[in-house]
Amino acid sequence: MATTKTATLTIRVEPNLKEALRTAAQAEHRSIANMIEVMIREHCEKNGIAIDNDQELDQRQELKK
Repeated sequence: MATTKTATLTIRVEPNLKEALRTAAQAEHRSIANMIEVMIREHCEKNGIAIDNDQELDQRQELKK
């Protein structure tokens, strides 16, 4: 099975937003990173934004080389 590659995302938020995120993640027994990923996926689904699967993304990156 292929290993999923991840990308680093560095952001700055106000401390109260970070605390709210930490609380939300803790309530769902998730890491902060996983909570952000879930929130992004839910937002995209709600707003009709397609998220390419890893295989399609890998294929496009190979074509760019």
